Amino acid sequence: MKASAPDQETHIHEHHAAIAKRLKRANGHLGSVIEMIENNRPCLDIAQQLHAVEKAISQAKRTLIQDHLDHCLEETVGALPRDQRKPIDEFKEITKYL
Repeated sequence: MKASAPDQETHIHEHHAAIAKRLKRANGHLGSVIEMIENNRPCLDIAQQLHAVEKAISQAKRTLIQDHLDHCLEETVGALPRDQRKPIDEFKEITKYL
C-alpha cells in the first residue's frame, strides 16, 4: 500500500468512519472465507461469501470516491452560478457507476 505524500493534506471526510467499519467487516468475512476453503466447504458457499466481500469492498471504494469528490471538488471550484454547475454535477453523478 502506498503512503501519502508528505506534502499532501490529510482529509477526513464525512464517511471515512463508515468506510473503515465496512472494510473491517469485509476483512472479517474474508478471514471466514479462508477458513471455509481450508475446511473444504462447498464451492457454492465459498463463492457466495467471496461475492459478499467483493461487494463490500466495491461499495467502500465507491463511497470513498464520492465523498472525496463531494468535499474536494466543491472546495476547488467554490461557489458557481447554477448554469456553470452542470458539468460538475454531472461528473459527480457519473461516479456512481464506477
